[in-house]
Amino acid sequence: MSLTVAESAAATPREQVPAERSLLIVEDDKSFLQRLAKALESRGFTVTTAESVAEGLLQLEQSPPAFAVVDMRLQDGNGLEVISALKRRRPDARGIVLTGYGNIATAVNAIKLGAVDYLAKPVDADDVLAALLALDHKSVELPENPMSADRVRWEHIQRVYEMCGRNVSETARRLSMHRRTLQRILAKRAPR
Repeated sequence: MSLTVAESAAATPREQVPAERSLLIVEDDKSFLQRLAKALESRGFTVTTAESVAEGLLQLEQSPPAFAVVDMRLQDGNGLEVISALKRRRPDARGIVLTGYGNIATAVNAIKLGAVDYLAKPVDADDVLAALLALDHKSVELPENPMSADRVRWEHIQRVYEMCGRNVSETARRLSMHRRTLQRILAKRAPR
């Protein structure tokens, strides 16, 4: 007895969250990668990490995870390659795409390739967790206390500072900011 595509789709639930908690994170910002991996491990995931498309694809070949968090722009290519390969290897997997350069066209493309959500950076572990576990593409509730514009700016400056190897002069040059202004910002505590 064979079922048609429509009958088989009706016979199984449209989308379920896998019970297994294996997770692949593909991100080339090493400090963000480590923070996110640690945060999601503390929330019950078994985390594997990769810093490039090639490394992510290799991890998928070895053991396709139930979940994936993939940066859109990686040094060696587009993170959507990883999402596409994941869906081919494991159709029930749930992947989300992170990007600092969001636009509607890339969001639509990410969803078409099998991502369940598309999040703009900066993002925290709770946002990632909510997106990974959300069903039926329900939008994630806005946080009661979202990050302020000052906090978003501070996070961006910290990220660039880390990418520049904590070199103040290089960071200031890349941010088109005076070095002393940057030093004052770095000396302050993070805004709320």
